[in-house]
Amino acid sequence: MEKTENLITLTDNAISEVKTIMEGKQLDHAFLRVGVQAGGCTGMTYQLKFDTETKPADISFEVEGVRVAVDEKSAPYLTGMTLDFSRDLVGGGFKFSNPNAKQSCGCGESFSA
Repeated sequence: MEKTENLITLTDNAISEVKTIMEGKQLDHAFLRVGVQAGGCTGMTYQLKFDTETKPADISFEVEGVRVAVDEKSAPYLTGMTLDFSRDLVGGGFKFSNPNAKQSCGCGESFSA
């Protein structure tokens, strides 16, 4: 797994939530995998999941104790993105602020570049 400068930014709220989830599910050796895949209302959908196996072409970095990996195909679409988390009753959850998105859907879970 290639180490690099932080490809994306995680806010303090996102870091806290990722750590809380990892502790709650006892994911001591896992890392956060961030990616995109074709689909959604506007063309591409964000993916967040915990993983324990890296791939040779993964781009990895660490933010305040949270290890993050991005696959090389997703990297151009995610460079400069900020991942945030909100506990709001309506519209809460992980939020993606992506400067590469030319258009986003209303829910913020898909975009086109």
